[in-house]
Amino acid sequence: MEIISTTGKTALDSLKNLDQKGRIIAEYIWIDGAMGLRAKCRTLEQKITSLAQLPEWNFDGSSCYMATTENSEIILKPAFYFPDPFRGGDNIMVLCETFTWEDTTYKKLIPANTNFRAGAGEIFEMMKEEKPWFGIEQEYTLLTNHNRFQTRPYGWPSAGYPGNQGPYYCSVGGNVCFGRTVADAHYKCCLYAGLKISGTNAEVMPGQWEFQIGPCTGIEQGDHLWAARYLLMRCAEEYNLTISFDPKLFPDWNGSGCHTNFSTETMRTGVKGMQYIDDMMKKFEDKHALHLQLYGADNHKRLTGVHETSSFEKFSYGCGNRACSFRIPTQTMHDNGKGYVEDRRPASNIDPYVVSSIIFDTGCLEQSKAQGLVDHYMKWTKWMETAPIETV
Repeated sequence: MEIISTTGKTALDSLKNLDQKGRIIAEYIWIDGAMGLRAKCRTLEQKITSLAQLPEWNFDGSSCYMATTENSEIILKPAFYFPDPFRGGDNIMVLCETFTWEDTTYKKLIPANTNFRAGAGEIFEMMKEEKPWFGIEQEYTLLTNHNRFQTRPYGWPSAGYPGNQGPYYCSVGGNVCFGRTVADAHYKCCLYAGLKISGTNAEVMPGQWEFQIGPCTGIEQGDHLWAARYLLMRCAEEYNLTISFDPKLFPDWNGSGCHTNFSTETMRTGVKGMQYIDDMMKKFEDKHALHLQLYGADNHKRLTGVHETSSFEKFSYGCGNRACSFRIPTQTMHDNGKGYVEDRRPASNIDPYVVSSIIFDTGCLEQSKAQGLVDHYMKWTKWMETAPIETV
């Protein structure tokens, strides 16, 4: 829990304006082997103005579900950096890709077990003229207690359940809206950091919220969403709360998703009309089973056909229909295919690099370039079935 002084400020607040003698703090962030987030800091001797100035680093992969103790080093390669909203000044945060050595000759690096950015980047090198835009709606739940004995969303009674769903979505008032302080703090942190956050709102289940990242082009979507997730977890940490990206915490309450809005240059100009979107939907239907293997763990618990979800087994699409796999916005239909579509299947715990690139690959590429990424992801999910992941 954050320590508050008698002035009402945190210990960090009182230190923000101290002279750092021209040196800065760079907080390196990475995705661990269980799809969690980790970070550590280092001192750099000058203000950073380009990615090329940032050195590579390494960490103990055996403590992050990514390596053995005997061959523990995982290499961090900076991919994206942004201003640090917690420390201010010239301090930065650095989102990194993770790499491991191919063998003990230590000559070639290969993507680590959860580095799906590398494979996604190869897909986004194709058909750049289509300029794929994404906007992801990240749902999450604020938890007061989260351990192996109890999971209690913020604002829920200490025993039992709150009143039925209905008054909580986009709500206002202390009896129905829980956690606005965290959501607003996160919003401002993202704006300060230059992330492409486009909004936020309270969701259907009490203690559940959503923020939206986008429009972003290609690989940028994954970079900005992972960075925003990290800032959200840091904001919650300030209030001794936990963030859950579990897609279905409770059976008879709304789950959490990552609805993914998608458009291409062809769709935004509308030159090929609704037929272009109808043809695209047929491609998604053919790959429905594969996509659901890539769209987040435990998503079958969420995609039940109720609570504003589609069927897990059956692909569907419709105009303005939130019970479909894909929703075609009414404005897109009205404008004869000029606009975007929304994939409502992705769970809240997705890897956005995987989902955004597979949507682009399926919808736009004549010849798929996704096999390497799919194999990499499937290998990781198979390992996760028996991995010794510790729960707190």
